[in-house]
Amino acid sequence: MTRARGLIKGAPGRVFRDRREAGRILASLLGAYRGRENVVVLGLPRGGIPVAWEVAAALGAPLDAFVVRKLGAPGHEEFAVGALASDGRVVVNDDVLRALRVTPQQLRDVAEREGRELIRREAAYRGGRPPVDVAGKTVILVDDGLATGASMFAAIQALREAEPAEIVVAVPAAPESTCRELAGIVDHVICASMPTPFLAVGESFWDFRQISDEEVRELLATPTTGVGTARIRIAETPAEVVDRTAVDTPAGLPPREALEEIVGDARIVLIGESSHGTHEFYEARVEITKWLIEEKGFCAVAAEADWPDAYRVNRYVRGLGRHGSADEALSGFERFPAWMWRNVVVRDFVDWLHAHNGRRRESGERQTGFYGLDLYSLHRSTQEVTAYLENVDPVAAVRARERYACFDHTSADDGQAYGFAAAFGAGLSCERQAIDQLVEMQRNAVEYARRDGLLTEDEQFYAHQNAQTVRNAEVYYRAMFSGRVTSWNLRDQHMAQTLQALLAHLDRQADAPARIVVWAHNSHVGDARATEVGTDGQLTLGQWRASDTARILA
Repeated sequence: MTRARGLIKGAPGRVFRDRREAGRILASLLGAYRGRENVVVLGLPRGGIPVAWEVAAALGAPLDAFVVRKLGAPGHEEFAVGALASDGRVVVNDDVLRALRVTPQQLRDVAEREGRELIRREAAYRGGRPPVDVAGKTVILVDDGLATGASMFAAIQALREAEPAEIVVAVPAAPESTCRELAGIVDHVICASMPTPFLAVGESFWDFRQISDEEVRELLATPTTGVGTARIRIAETPAEVVDRTAVDTPAGLPPREALEEIVGDARIVLIGESSHGTHEFYEARVEITKWLIEEKGFCAVAAEADWPDAYRVNRYVRGLGRHGSADEALSGFERFPAWMWRNVVVRDFVDWLHAHNGRRRESGERQTGFYGLDLYSLHRSTQEVTAYLENVDPVAAVRARERYACFDHTSADDGQAYGFAAAFGAGLSCERQAIDQLVEMQRNAVEYARRDGLLTEDEQFYAHQNAQTVRNAEVYYRAMFSGRVTSWNLRDQHMAQTLQALLAHLDRQADAPARIVVWAHNSHVGDARATEVGTDGQLTLGQWRASDTARILA
């Protein structure tokens, strides 16, 4: 006997697109049986047949249906008290029978009814074809999933009467306990996923619609052996696909022709890294970014950094502000982890960008800015809003200071302390004040922007985004104590909104459309829909920007 083998264990979630995809995944786990003689695949109708067809086609093995009927408890048919297999063999769960007080007569009535349906289905599915001979052969029993396993246990017991050489059970999803129990009575068990807690088979599928009798007949009539399915069996393995398509990237830098092909005419390129501080990743990202700026005309770098801290760098690289060096410009990054942006690789890039923009100014060409997308700067952003208003509208500055004073009731520069107090009623909620200030900034935006041209428009945009950050950060910090996915989504939504606002702002400043490089961790630049976090409802910046206008390099 062999132990149960599982591919995915852990929290429940939707793993498979549909039964056909689940079958292809099972086939990859059953690769040792490909090309072997005397292998037969039996699917348990109806849901197990689409899964089994993919397995049989990939292995080049004949396919047949092995009909088993669940015996439902009288009055509670959704609860299986046992199962009935093709040869009339009945398997029952004595514990369930006793718990539901099912009498012997009730059990006989259910068995007779399901027996008639079993005979009907066998005749309908095979269309007059005899059952596949399994004597002396390796039989792979496939279903679309197991709960109690009653149907599978009945199938195994009935199958033993035909004296196969080996019995293998393969299912996409099942409780770990059921898989372990099966491993004790068959030769090999493949459970592709074992969710904990196990809720229901359908919870592992995005598409778990009912399979019709007609679909079962069509699949059983479709050959799984011969030249018609040869392309499935000779399909490349994942390792072979990677080997064929991989591009050599010395020091993490793809060849220029590869970058050209990937980037194309995309307006946004999201460059990820997986460490929040590894020199090699940062160095490669900087070199790619320099190429995008010099050769492809990208005019902004938008980083996973706080808006006011990054804007301090933006002023420096564009020859504005009072900072005399890259070190001074980066000194605003004080929040943990400061090394994300205050490191030698970013410092050298800021120096390079400062010099690059100096040459661009001399020739009257568009410069490249440096911006932040994150929202952790709640208190710093309130200060920047009032500082801006003191210069353009002192009366409005007084109103802003009064509104934002609400946040001073908790720790002076601790957004989490504010969120905890507001979420649990230990302090004031400043939601109304944050909204009122943002609305006033939006209402006066046109007037403020008209005063002194592009420079004033930049500063007005900077102040408005700070007010937006205060608003979004206030919601984020309160949500932080209600659920991880909710707060994560609020943060990445803010990043996406900021990126969209920045793109629109830069579009207004030049004839050519703006192009932006995004620097962020892979968990943000990736598309959540392609990973397991998407099944939990988690969203990412890469998901919002995944389109013909954006490319992801992670």
